[in-house]
Amino acid sequence: MKELAKLWERPSYDGKRFTYYLLYTDEQGRRRQKSLGHADRRKAERQRAQFERRLVMGVVEPDSMNLRNFVEDSLRRTGDQIRESTRREYRSAMEDFIRVIGNIDYRKVCLKDAEFYRQRCLDKGNSPATVAKKLTEIKCVFNTAVARKQLGENPLKCIKRPKCPKSEINIYRDSECERILKAAQDFTKKSNEQRRLRWDLFIVVALSTALRRGELLNCTWGDIDFEEQTIEVSPKASTAQTWEWLIKDTDCRTLPLTDGLTQLLVDHQSRQPEGHPYVFVPPVRYDYIQHELRAKGKWTYSDSRLKVVNNFCPDFRKILRRASVKEGQFDDLRRTAICNWFKEGMREYDVMKLAGHADFKTTHKYYLRVHDDLVDRARQATARGLCKNLLQKCCSGDFSPLAGKGCGAYLLGSQHVTKIGRCGVEPRTHGDLIRVPCLQRIVNKWFILVNYHIPEIFARNAIATPKTMLQKPLFRGSDKREAINPIDHFNT
Repeated sequence: MKELAKLWERPSYDGKRFTYYLLYTDEQGRRRQKSLGHADRRKAERQRAQFERRLVMGVVEPDSMNLRNFVEDSLRRTGDQIRESTRREYRSAMEDFIRVIGNIDYRKVCLKDAEFYRQRCLDKGNSPATVAKKLTEIKCVFNTAVARKQLGENPLKCIKRPKCPKSEINIYRDSECERILKAAQDFTKKSNEQRRLRWDLFIVVALSTALRRGELLNCTWGDIDFEEQTIEVSPKASTAQTWEWLIKDTDCRTLPLTDGLTQLLVDHQSRQPEGHPYVFVPPVRYDYIQHELRAKGKWTYSDSRLKVVNNFCPDFRKILRRASVKEGQFDDLRRTAICNWFKEGMREYDVMKLAGHADFKTTHKYYLRVHDDLVDRARQATARGLCKNLLQKCCSGDFSPLAGKGCGAYLLGSQHVTKIGRCGVEPRTHGDLIRVPCLQRIVNKWFILVNYHIPEIFARNAIATPKTMLQKPLFRGSDKREAINPIDHFNT
């Protein structure tokens, strides 16, 4: 338990003596000290223990707050260090936590309460990912209290989050990007540029620069250098023409523009009203924000990310449906651009700087997404280890042991098919010395050779054949004059 009162040996002015003091925190959270008037260690320790018991019993209540007041005090002291959306998420998670365990003193919260809350959320039907997110947010609030010396340790320090499957990074294929752009062009032609977002240009810039939605919507013409063909991501101050907006990870960065993209932006600027500061905010929407929202005090900082353009998500979903693309998010365009950078051979550090990631782990996920060729390598290994038509032939019954003594078995290759009939090998083309990878097992008197070398049998792979057929003579060469026995070769 956290020590509510501490002893302090305060030296005298001459440094020859000292006096014991008690250090504690009052109800307003201010640090206090009380002189004990002596230098007796045992007596001072007894007085400290007695004073601390009084604090615990409620005679003096330093930092005594219930959970709801504790949350409000924590968010007030944090101020603008976190986003408004983050503030709402923290408050919502803590309110849900309070509804389950009660509005108790924040110092009495323990691991048992957190485990009870976790199970209650799962019983209500919350997904494991949602419960893990709530626990993370509650844990952050208590971590802040530990940093401010309000708690000795985080009561949720050892809580285990529910296991949830790792989410895959969704990216669009080249064909999907083309269909999305075509659908965006058709959508833009049917809408008024003065009132609606120009989606075709918006999507092209997102795929080229990997900018976030908020970064694109708050981009001004001053951020674009047409001569150097670059676009800069920088925060915006609250002025008469622009509203306040901050970058997610607070770092400014500059990204390149291509010749074609620069020309598209030049043409777009020529159609904008004079003095219009924003690149993608429609003029009618900009005037409404300036005169109806900002002028009347109805515009907040979170609105600069969420309400710059009306019907953003519904319009983007319409474009995806018209492009016959599965449901996705606008951020998938950003993920696609980042993966394309990796495909072109860019280094992870360079991609991290261009994408504006604060944590290298975030960038590394995209790198693994591009270089994760496990499925392709498994497919190649399967193709090398098995014949192309193995499953088809097995299912069709061509190799059934009940087919009779003279049934036709086949050596199946990637390029040729060679038949083994009553007279041995009947090649259709010529071949060289090959290596036949198969498995060795005996099923109903069938033999499957392992790494068996058969010279010039005009096939690249082999599959199971009945023992009676393998004992028939095979011939070297197309003239069938020199016979070989694969069973004898195998036994050696």
